[in-house]
Amino acid sequence: MNLLIPLYVHPAEDPGAWHRLITAANRTYGVVLNPASGPGEVPDPAFTAAAGALRAAGARLLGYVDTDYGVREPADIAEDVRRHREWYAADGCFLDRVTATADGLPACRRLVRAVRRLGAGTVVLNPGVHPAPGYARLADLTVTFEGHWSTYVSAFSRPAWTARHPPERLCHLVYGVPGALVPLAVRTAHERGAAVSGPVTGEPPNPWAQLTPALTGAER
Repeated sequence: MNLLIPLYVHPAEDPGAWHRLITAANRTYGVVLNPASGPGEVPDPAFTAAAGALRAAGARLLGYVDTDYGVREPADIAEDVRRHREWYAADGCFLDRVTATADGLPACRRLVRAVRRLGAGTVVLNPGVHPAPGYARLADLTVTFEGHWSTYVSAFSRPAWTARHPPERLCHLVYGVPGALVPLAVRTAHERGAAVSGPVTGEPPNPWAQLTPALTGAER
């Protein structure tokens, strides 16, 4: 099962969730590390320990980096990537809130090249919507949907260009999924051309504060 896991809760606040994640690391595509809406200003010992345990269990670690839809300075983004690698030995990066327009594509291309030069082996782009054609060619994985289950089942449309990309390079992140329907959410993502998914039962403001039931098989 290819699950992308953004677990945005501190290991000291919910150690049980992190323990379950570590024991099921082989079922994940990757784990997004997000100590402080990024790597933070100083290393966090709890995240250092969690990252080490995840790495030992075979997980791919992706450092969370906010791009603020192209507004954030590239140098600040690069510094976040560097800190994730130096402090938590991240394998790659999860670039959140990237642009989705055709006009933003050249800048995003430059950004991806820059983070790869910094050593990011896996680059995940998260525009949260289907971006203009071309974005998905830049990254190893592109999140083409991030939103509520109700929207996912009622208002999802799939552009024709997505069929030209392997399902393994597309991802859907769906929150607010009723526990009993989490397996259906995984199957629906596959049917819609995304082999990677991350269905969670949580709701805003932080739906990613809980571990997805799909990882442990403990749907609730």
